[in-house]
Amino acid sequence: MFEIVFEDPRVPGEKQFVYQNSWGITTRTIGVMAMIHGDNMGLVLPPRVACVQVVIIPCGITNALSEEDREALVAKCNEYRMRLCSADIRVRVDLRENYSPGWKFNHWELKGVPVRLEVGPRDMKNHQFVAVRRDTGEKLTFAEDEAVDQLRRVLEEIHNNLYNRASEDLKNHMVAANTIEDFQRELDSGKIVQIPFCGEIDCEDWIKKTTARDQDLEPGAPSMGAKSLCIPFKPLCLLQNGTKCVCGKKPAKFYTLFGRSY
Repeated sequence: MFEIVFEDPRVPGEKQFVYQNSWGITTRTIGVMAMIHGDNMGLVLPPRVACVQVVIIPCGITNALSEEDREALVAKCNEYRMRLCSADIRVRVDLRENYSPGWKFNHWELKGVPVRLEVGPRDMKNHQFVAVRRDTGEKLTFAEDEAVDQLRRVLEEIHNNLYNRASEDLKNHMVAANTIEDFQRELDSGKIVQIPFCGEIDCEDWIKKTTARDQDLEPGAPSMGAKSLCIPFKPLCLLQNGTKCVCGKKPAKFYTLFGRSY
């Protein structure tokens, strides 16, 4: 935002410019999180930002289960909830009786809750529970008295796994190119590319026009030309003396990351 001014309280009639900054934390950040981590079953939320980190679902409630055992199972679920809440783990119990456990599994997977805690009559007898990871689908059985420590560990493992997986994906899709031909080829393969760039507006306009694709030839493909994204603090390649910008006309000032809009 530009030209934002306010009345100077110290000098009547004078105006001052505001101090402002932006960390880019907008709804786009949420969209990126959903795109990077999500899968075909729905959202996959990193534990540190998930509103609900663990959802507890009672299993094995059938017509053959006595009312006493049913109440004991519900009480056990609430006991887990209180223990996890006291350990600052964000938890919810799904005690809705009009939905089956399988429906609830799908519901909370769709919402991206990091861990599903399953407990049934047999688990109660064995003093254990089953934890299911949203990121991998892995089922883990833990002792009842280890619930807090084990779930804290699993949540941290999920966070690290999601971060490492996304970081590796970024590394595999970021490359460097020094010619317009190599640049175009890498863009067409779905990568973001660091190129030597002079930093001039007319050069970026030329790059955007040159890298645009004809949608009539490739229906459904991203057709917009590449645009600059940032100047990396640590580029993949060091800029050598005498390196030309990809336009081939001016000396390059730095490696700049370019990507095609989707």
